[in-house]
Amino acid sequence: MSLRKTFRLVLIKPSHYDDDGYVIRWWRGGLPSNSLACLYGIAMDCRERQVLGADVDISIEAIDETNWRVRVEDLACTIKAAEAGMVMLVGVQSNQFPRSLDLARQFRRRGVAVAVGGFHVSGTLAMLPERDRSLQEMLDLGVSVFAGEAEGRLDEVLRDAAAGRLQPIYNFLDDLPHLEDRPLPIIPHQQIARVIGHTTSFDAGRGCPFQCSFCTIINVQGRKSRRRSADDIEALIRANVAQGISAFFITDDNFARNRDWEALLDRIIDLREREGWDLRFTIQVDTLCHKLPGFIEKCARAGVRRCFIGLENINPDSLAGAKKRQNKITDYREMMLAWKQARIITVGGYILGFPNDTPASIVRDIRIIQHELPIDMLEFFLLTPLPGSEDHKMLHAKGVPMDPDLNKYDLDHVTVAHPAMSKAEWERAYELAWQTYYSWEHIETLMRRAAATGNNISRIVNYALYFKGYHPIEHVHPLEGGVLRLKSRHERRPSLPVEPAWLFYPRYVAETAVKAVRWATLAIRLQRLARKVKADPQRLAYVDQALAPLGNETEKLELFKTRSSEAFLAQRRHVEAAQKPKERAPSP
Repeated sequence: MSLRKTFRLVLIKPSHYDDDGYVIRWWRGGLPSNSLACLYGIAMDCRERQVLGADVDISIEAIDETNWRVRVEDLACTIKAAEAGMVMLVGVQSNQFPRSLDLARQFRRRGVAVAVGGFHVSGTLAMLPERDRSLQEMLDLGVSVFAGEAEGRLDEVLRDAAAGRLQPIYNFLDDLPHLEDRPLPIIPHQQIARVIGHTTSFDAGRGCPFQCSFCTIINVQGRKSRRRSADDIEALIRANVAQGISAFFITDDNFARNRDWEALLDRIIDLREREGWDLRFTIQVDTLCHKLPGFIEKCARAGVRRCFIGLENINPDSLAGAKKRQNKITDYREMMLAWKQARIITVGGYILGFPNDTPASIVRDIRIIQHELPIDMLEFFLLTPLPGSEDHKMLHAKGVPMDPDLNKYDLDHVTVAHPAMSKAEWERAYELAWQTYYSWEHIETLMRRAAATGNNISRIVNYALYFKGYHPIEHVHPLEGGVLRLKSRHERRPSLPVEPAWLFYPRYVAETAVKAVRWATLAIRLQRLARKVKADPQRLAYVDQALAPLGNETEKLELFKTRSSEAFLAQRRHVEAAQKPKERAPSP
């Protein structure tokens, strides 16, 4: 009887570099990688089905570089010690592509087969008429590039790798797979243990029906909804609960547009009530989700604790220009009050840098949001022409200069000129946005709103710490945050020098100590403010403009008109124009 052979498969979700050129890595990471979970689940299925033959075992390792160091030499040795193997760089976004290139170079120098996939590969192949320069660099290294989704396609790649005949390009963009009864996303417990709150992720569906010009998802995952079944979701939850994981981030770009949302929520509610599991979820939805009968109520029963809402902007002209026509600012308060009544934290995404934006208009609009809308948290992004989006395609076709450094395409850096602001003004507006929304006065308002509506003030403290602290203290976007920044002297962009030990380590220790003091000071001040609000005997009677319910459309618009906001006045004009009877053309 012949001995079993081993194929070594290493899945790596790369991080990206900070402004000093060091890999962003944490002792405990923030958001988990759904791409890594999907690829690991698909690879596990390939192993169970013995796609490389009955005598070949597939050894799989999953690494998220945001919380785990990639030791290239050690991994290369384990691959060479096996009969065959490869490295897959998975879920690579544009800002992670430079780091992916550097990792690929290191593995290729050691003779290891490498493949790369993700939104940057798929987006550029889908939207650009010619091959992207960064993609060509990968191909020149002998790296295989994979476009599309891996369900039903990984078998072919693994067989080619085992036979030593990897193809340069695997392009499956024109054939998006269905998701029902497909391998389920899952990550080993030891990897999830390095994520804050031991949270994992999964996609209940893919595809979005909307046409936002800044979005890459619709050009990679399509606009047709493809969904997992309720049985799939139950199996996935059970598999994770078995390894001690009960917190989930559902990565669907818009869970409310999943046609099976009710069946999925009903199944989760049944699991919570029948099994007694304390399941907790974070979801992403649009601004019209509250109009779905029972949606928010069932989300609350299913254990949704946080909801991300893509507000994007409150200026109707900006929303129309970005093809975000589904967003109606007059619906915002009604929608947010519904989430607040369900005691679910709302986090809004807000984009800065639309053509009409200026530093003054951005601050003005944020103050209107503070006064008028009962949203809990806002996170700010710079309008960025992400490769794979319609915006990027149009600018590329027109020859408009864009920053060539993909590492900056993280929605936290200016990458293209603005028609009304200089680069410095745009960057200053970005800083002002964070400072304005997370002023101490408004954080107290958020706490008072929580107390008045029966929500947990401690959750406001935690989220305020998160969103107020990361940008000024760690100099990264909160979505890239984690606990205790880790730096390696040798994990630096090749274009920058390796610092001497006598300089690097004292500075790293000093930076860490200063950050710890700043974090502690911020946390103490937030706790003191929370105690002040909790001790107020009138806290339950608190009311402000944002908590006041609105009536019909006319009342909403008249109220917004009194705030003297150009954005709301523009919306009023749009509605009034739409309500006027259309003039009939004269008869011939």
